[in-house]
Amino acid sequence: QITVKALGCELRKEEMRRIISEFSEEGSGKLNFKSFLQVMTQKMAEPCLEKEIWKAFKVFDCDGTGKISFENLKVVASEVGEDITDEELQEMIDEADVDGDGEVNRQEFLRILTLTN
Repeated sequence: QITVKALGCELRKEEMRRIISEFSEEGSGKLNFKSFLQVMTQKMAEPCLEKEIWKAFKVFDCDGTGKISFENLKVVASEVGEDITDEELQEMIDEADVDGDGEVNRQEFLRILTLTN
């Protein structure tokens, strides 16, 4: 719930329960990091203020460079307690990285959010 709020989303308890029930692995009641990203990108792509999207971007851009690096993504994965491989993290970066610089800028972040909707 704390991470969801940090990303600028407000979810009611019943909505959070529904999401966890729908996306948790084998009814474990826990979301893996990939599922968490999928849910959050869908939630962020719903009609919301641009300000909230940029707030979410800043959570991932924890070093304030204006880009989300592999290391940034690794920090966020660690903070949500998910054990995800470096290969999976790199795949996420590669999926969003249009200009090929190895990082995700604000426009690429917005693009990936709107593609998942």
